[in-house]
Amino acid sequence: MRLLPIHMCLPGMKLAKKIYSEEGLVLLSERVELTAKLITRLTECGISYVYIDDPRTADVIIPDLISDETRHRALSEIRLNFRDMMDRPNRKTGVTYPYIGKSFRQVMNMVIDDLTNQKDAMIMLMNMGMVDNYLFQHSLNVCVYSTVLGIASGYTQDELMTLGLGAMLHDIGKTQISTSILKKSGSLTREEYEEMKTHAERGYYLLKDEPNIPLLAAHCAYQHHERLDGSGYPRGIKGDEIHEYAKWIGIVDSYDAMTTTRIYRDPMLPHQAVESLYAGTGMLYEQRMLQLFRDKVAIYPLGITVKLQTGESGVVVNINSSCPHRPVVRVLNGESGEDLKIPYEIDLSTSLTTMIASVNEDQSLAEAAGA
Repeated sequence: MRLLPIHMCLPGMKLAKKIYSEEGLVLLSERVELTAKLITRLTECGISYVYIDDPRTADVIIPDLISDETRHRALSEIRLNFRDMMDRPNRKTGVTYPYIGKSFRQVMNMVIDDLTNQKDAMIMLMNMGMVDNYLFQHSLNVCVYSTVLGIASGYTQDELMTLGLGAMLHDIGKTQISTSILKKSGSLTREEYEEMKTHAERGYYLLKDEPNIPLLAAHCAYQHHERLDGSGYPRGIKGDEIHEYAKWIGIVDSYDAMTTTRIYRDPMLPHQAVESLYAGTGMLYEQRMLQLFRDKVAIYPLGITVKLQTGESGVVVNINSSCPHRPVVRVLNGESGEDLKIPYEIDLSTSLTTMIASVNEDQSLAEAAGA
């Protein structure tokens, strides 16, 4: 299979992976043939990339970080509880509401089990093929990515539970923000931006007295927009005043926001987002944390088309876990764009003079479309 931007998809191509609803339910299954109408509909739903069948990459299997069951359960719980809070604005402490801690802990156990059962789990983009309510999917993405980093950091089961809960609920304060601000397609006014920034503090107060939610998870919601140099919000704390969990969530929150389609812009590719994060090294984010994050991110996702500096192009077919920015590429097209009769693979971790020049350019798609 290969990963294609939706605008490069052609009628006749067949899906290689499912398309999910915002609740995590399957909308379109594998092997469904794309039509012009379906492509338009997927575009309107905010889907930027899909996995398609291609006989030249039929052996490329792209694993999911979490199971369909875990995804569905997590998105259902996030959707149910977040929407309940949206219907009850200005929630006060001391007022009786359904407790959320027990159900979210159950979800976190499923996430941790899925991730710990994968050897050398890498951060793979999770928003491919998802008809998205951004708040719901973003909350799950940040949870999963943060948990991967927690496992890589050697955290205990209890530590992973607290980090994961803090990550899954880091944006819960947005349930108290007007939807007209959350879904605004243009730039926020100064007043609207100041209102948006209150979600961090509101999230803390929503969570701090919740049974089965660690107080530290509430502080993750409070601190995930704080930055090393004190330039963050809501309190402008800096350095070691920010808890390590909140620092992880801050990195992952920014990464997922950049690599996800938003109302007002197209998504960045992972390597672009990582470069953007690195621009804040030592000022916004800790260098050691960015280094681990970079080492755990599939910068060039499996199935994506890349062009080499030689002029040849191909598809990423394997990730080197020890060197994810130097993947294995199956070269399908020559320097002039012609299809190679005999494709070959090049491991960029050993062929150090070969570089990736660009992504998603000069693709030959006729065969993938069944022509």
